[in-house]
Amino acid sequence: MQKDQPETASAVTPPPLDAYPPAQVAAMVEAVGIKKANAPFLQLVMLGLLAGAFIAFGAMFYTLTVTDSTLGLGPTRLLGGAAFSLGLILVVVAGAELFTGNNLIVMAWADRKVSTAALLRNWVIVYLANALGAFGCVVLVLLSGTLGIGGGAVAETAARIAEGKLALSFQEAFFRGILCNALVCLAVWLCMAAREVVSKVFAILFPITAFVALGFEHSVANFYLIPTGLLAKGGFDLAGFLGNILPVTLGNIVGGSLFVALVYWVCYLRKAD
Repeated sequence: MQKDQPETASAVTPPPLDAYPPAQVAAMVEAVGIKKANAPFLQLVMLGLLAGAFIAFGAMFYTLTVTDSTLGLGPTRLLGGAAFSLGLILVVVAGAELFTGNNLIVMAWADRKVSTAALLRNWVIVYLANALGAFGCVVLVLLSGTLGIGGGAVAETAARIAEGKLALSFQEAFFRGILCNALVCLAVWLCMAAREVVSKVFAILFPITAFVALGFEHSVANFYLIPTGLLAKGGFDLAGFLGNILPVTLGNIVGGSLFVALVYWVCYLRKAD
């Protein structure tokens, strides 16, 4: 008669499947923020370059997906938003430093565990690295000839996307930036609550699909979308580009830092007087 084998701890107690509760997520986000604020320069640059490229991949996928769609406005934008979600999935699961998501470091800053200088250092390094990563993808896409797919239909879509962004007023771009990064930072927050990769992917999918479908503005995505669309037409409007990037970046900071990070800090981390 064969003796029963002793049960392992994992067999007796399966890993939990429930999401982490919000208070625990807040503590986790703060701890990650401290680590990000103190990360070495080279690491921030390399991971920032990757994030810029990852978001550009999502933007490329979005541009192709909405090209020549006959589904109608809502379904087309919904499908395009799902395609764009690739970018943040790569950032979160593969690992990278994204300026918009790093607005959550404000939780650690508000708790005085990260200095203002360290916060701004992270933001500036990561923002510039994201821009370089996205710009690099603009060059690669133009050299690859993929904008010629569909007899140039993808290039036409890219140009229309850029024209639409440059047509926004400062106010429109700013408030669309706020709304965008509120959803992006909530997507990152939900990812922190998830325990395994599939859950993280689904946590990203709906908020990111929503911000893209609703036409909100993401500064890092625009580092790819605007230059690609303008150069596809054979020109570049620097003033128009900066006229979009500035208000969108400011809006992203407000949306992520104030409407998500500070709100959750007050709810879960603020010490009682």
